[in-house]
Parts: sequence; structure tokens; C-alpha cells
Amino acid sequence: MGGRIADWYAAGHRDLPWRRPGFTAWGTLVSEFMLQQTPVARVIPALAAWLERWPTPAALAAEPPGEAVRAWARLGYPRRALALHGAATAIAEHHGDVVPADVDALLALPGVGPYTARAVAAFAYGVRTPVVDTNVRRVIARAVHGRGEAGPPRTTADLADMEALLPADPARARLVNAGTMELGQTVCTARSPKCEECPIAAACAWRAAGYPAYDGPRGPVQKRYEGSDRQVRGLVLRELRGSDTPVPAAVIDGLWADREQLARAVEGLLRDGLVVRDGAEFALPGA
Repeated sequence: MGGRIADWYAAGHRDLPWRRPGFTAWGTLVSEFMLQQTPVARVIPALAAWLERWPTPAALAAEPPGEAVRAWARLGYPRRALALHGAATAIAEHHGDVVPADVDALLALPGVGPYTARAVAAFAYGVRTPVVDTNVRRVIARAVHGRGEAGPPRTTADLADMEALLPADPARARLVNAGTMELGQTVCTARSPKCEECPIAAACAWRAAGYPAYDGPRGPVQKRYEGSDRQVRGLVLRELRGSDTPVPAAVIDGLWADREQLARAVEGLLRDGLVVRDGAEFALPGA
């Protein structure tokens, strides 16, 4: 199965910046941070602007973390910006400004989890290691286990499943990692899988079983954004990103009618280190 996926991917795939020859390991790391829960179309221009401004980890580390939050703009989940700034600082200080290739060294960086560490090792350095994201888990759940959905993540089992698909050759393993991800993103999609276009349709256990409905455990459901604390946090950050000077508390107070929810959102931002308070004024960290 892995061989078919590798051949399918090698025959043609989407032209994305982080897949092009010569793309840097730093660029790969930044792209993986940005791609977490953010659509590819929104990441591409943001990634280009980020790497033009901060072409190396040291360039980002030299600026206050608030500038990373400001540049993150509307990519969502801005704690990723703080974590990326922390990772850049660690790389500049402890790795000679070179993104490490070792999975364990990558895992030791702020904000880098099992997926990101293995993605950077595999795609930037050609290390043979299983790379598992939501799309990969869905392909494996269907093709290998005959289930319509992957269910909640199980890191050890998920990595073992992907490991079993990887050939011994690192170059071919890289194609399988990238190809399985691409397959889940473009063909074996969550709602409308294009089974007639799938290179492994003949070997798919879910197809062979007649596409049975999934009846297993499910992960948490994403809460509605409109009216949520996330929306209020976003409003506060947008106000601070748009100002070169600290913003008075009176301005923040006018951003949302529900004062209790606004206070909760602001306290969360302070706790996460995304916002700092000085008396009756608020600002981005280090701004």
C-alpha cells in the first residue's frame, strides 16, 4: 500500500512552497506551526511575508515576542506565535541558528509536538520517521482498519500504524509520508471522499466492507466561534496589534458588551502571555 501511495505522489502533487527543492528547514518549521488548524490558502502568503522579514531563527529571536504575535495577524490560535518565537530563540541560542534534524532535539523546542518534530525531520532532512496528522489518521483508519473515521488520537498506535506503511529506504519513506497526507487532504477527505480517484482503492478495507458507518468514540466537537471567548480574545488582540502604543483599558472595555466574558478573555490572554498589563494599559509582550 505504501508503495502505491509513493508512486501516486511522485507522479504529481500540489505545488506548495514547503515542498519545493531548496526550501529551508526553518521555513519548514514555520510552515508546520502555521498549518496547525489553518487552511493552506491562508498560510501561503503569511509564510512568505514571515520568511522575508525573519529568514532565520535568530532574526525572529532578536525581536520582542509581541512582534511575532502582531505578524501572526489572523492565522488564529496566536499562542502558536509565542511558541514559534520561543523555538526560534532556543534554536538561535542552543543550536547555532540551525533547526535540528533529530526528532528528540526538535521535541525539546517550545511548542513542538510529536507531529511537528517528525514532519520537520522527515520533510526538511529526509529522516525516516512516521509523520501522522488528521489526514493521515483518516486514510489509515479507512484503508487499513476499515473504519469511516479515525476517532480520537492515540499517538503510540497512530505512529505504529504509519510506521508499518513506510519502506526501509528514507527517500521512499518521505514520499509515503507526504503522499498519505496529500491523499487525505485531496482524495480521502472527511465528508466527500473521491474513491474513484484513489490510488489504493483496490486495497481499501473500508471500501471492501461496503463503507460501514462509523460507530466508535469521537473527539471533542469544535465550539461555535461566534460569541465565544475565542472571538473576544481575537478582538482584543486585533486592537493591540493595530496600535504601536499601549492601549488604555477604557478602549478594551468598549470592545465587547458582556463585561464578564470580556474580563475572562483578557485574563486568559494575560495568563497565556499574549498580552501584558501596565496599570490601566494593555500591550503585546515586549512591545
